[in-house]
Amino acid sequence: MRVIPLCVVLGGWLSMPAFAADASTWMQRLAVAEEKQSYQGTFVYERNGSFSSHAVWQLVEGEELHERLLQLDGPPVEVSLVDGQVKCASEDLASQMRDAKPWRQQQFDPKELSDWYTFQVIGESRVAGRPTVALAIRPQDQHRYGFELHLDRETALPLKSLLLDEGGQLLERFQFVQFSPSSVEHGDIEAGSACEPISVIAAQKSTPSKWRSDWLPSGFQLLDSNVRSSPASGEPVAWLSYGDGLARFSVFLERLEGAVVEDARSQMGPTVAVSKRISTTTGDVMVTVVGEIPLGTAERVALSMRSGSDQATQ
Repeated sequence: MRVIPLCVVLGGWLSMPAFAADASTWMQRLAVAEEKQSYQGTFVYERNGSFSSHAVWQLVEGEELHERLLQLDGPPVEVSLVDGQVKCASEDLASQMRDAKPWRQQQFDPKELSDWYTFQVIGESRVAGRPTVALAIRPQDQHRYGFELHLDRETALPLKSLLLDEGGQLLERFQFVQFSPSSVEHGDIEAGSACEPISVIAAQKSTPSKWRSDWLPSGFQLLDSNVRSSPASGEPVAWLSYGDGLARFSVFLERLEGAVVEDARSQMGPTVAVSKRISTTTGDVMVTVVGEIPLGTAERVALSMRSGSDQATQ
């Protein structure tokens, strides 16, 4: 159930400046909470009406950060990381990984995010038996989604996260049902025997990048890019990653070499995939945008891709 703040029910606009100040403070705490605290717990994950349950352990040892994630239903999927780098994964995941990347997003800067999002404390709640503060993160335009975060009062870690579209409809839910801070031992983060070591395969770097976007939503910038061989055709595929500090999307570009393909668009929960055929002086290219952004935004990005080295800025 959505949290309705008492100030909205009763009116009382004089309390809003205090709420705004609290929101900024909670965002600052959240920005540094993840890397400094050990914890373990069980959470549920929901998207498109389907649920899965997971156990997670995090251990901070000096300067090292150890993480372990285990799926509790369906296939026994497990992932283990050290300092954000994947060290092992279950067979199904291991066969898909080409380089060791964490599942979590990058650190964020609340001050920079305030240019693209509005933060507001909207009330109090209780998650996994613990008191939490409910925080709304609302986008300032139509090119990104909003969040409702329920932050643990003691640790400032998110015990519940709702990802919402522009109409306030739920796209994705992450929620702890059991959470224990500072109760992790080294044996807890040791992966099981089915967790296979990951061998990092270096990607082919583009020097320089041959692609750019003529348009990006305000606040998004290029995070990384490279060129890899397609597992299906063996042809080079350019990859570019963009983010605004919270939201991310990727762009894949592959020359068609005469192949006949159709434009496509799909959405599963918050994740969209849009494929568009564009023409260049050297032949047609299929552009695919994948990420947690609205469909219309993904389509505009796909159609904006051009051959060149300078990225668009807003």
